[in-house]
Amino acid sequence: MTFLRNPANQILLGVLLMLGGDFMFSLNDAMGKWLVVTLSVGQVVFIRSIGAFIVLGPMIARQGPRALFDVDRPWLQVARATLTAIETILFYASVYYLPLADVFSFYMAGPIYVAALSHLLLGEAVGWRRWTAIVVGFCGVLVMLQPTGSFSLASIYAVAGSILFALTIILGRMLRGTSDTTLVTWQTICSLVLGAGMVLAFGGWKSPTSVEWSGMLLLGVVSCVAHLMIVRALKLAPAALLAPLHYTLLLWAVVFGWVFFGDVPGTRILLGSAIVVLAGLFIFHRQKTVSTVPPEDVPKGVN
Repeated sequence: MTFLRNPANQILLGVLLMLGGDFMFSLNDAMGKWLVVTLSVGQVVFIRSIGAFIVLGPMIARQGPRALFDVDRPWLQVARATLTAIETILFYASVYYLPLADVFSFYMAGPIYVAALSHLLLGEAVGWRRWTAIVVGFCGVLVMLQPTGSFSLASIYAVAGSILFALTIILGRMLRGTSDTTLVTWQTICSLVLGAGMVLAFGGWKSPTSVEWSGMLLLGVVSCVAHLMIVRALKLAPAALLAPLHYTLLLWAVVFGWVFFGDVPGTRILLGSAIVVLAGLFIFHRQKTVSTVPPEDVPKGVN
């Protein structure tokens, strides 16, 4: 296409795809919150995973099924797929109890955890300025947790999910040679298995209405499309430019939470999320200053 031959147009399209992908992820998670009110988390995750294959099926056929098994470092592949599936379950468990904006505020600490884990697990150099920002970001998380009061189990779900989210980003960087189709397929299969396991172990299967069936299947389709939009955006525009746009997830969480569920974030959540976002933006700024930001540093979506 002539339009894409212009570098400026490529960057513009990358920005639009990033904004659109984050919007779709937020919409996906709002739908998930609506569904887990009446259906069990395991059931939603199970049917959602089936829906994802509406998008993944043609991609697997084009790539070839054998490519799914021809992978490097298989144990890391298993670890990443398992952690991603557990993170998805924790996310839906937390949004059952908490407003969307609260959960997303905890997840906004993901880039901060990535910076710390990159040093600990990958041996990447992190200067004192970024370590300071990491500590400040942790303080923002503590503000949201309100440690002087009683800890909410749902908040613990959200924190644990955000940490696993960061770990999956690190593992994704270690497996950067694996195709997106293979990575997404295995994490979807793992989610399907764990979702089915939760239903069998804890029960809670409810016969869904036609609307609920459609909603759960649509969850898988929307999340896959959103993931592909963000991956394409990272191929068209610099990651350092796109990374701050990921924080629009929090904006959409506030909007959807207010419009669909009547939730308004409290002062503690707003203050804590502001600290986390500012710390995350500073980390991205410093990373851009001292080196080129690899595309794998940018979260590919909350769940």
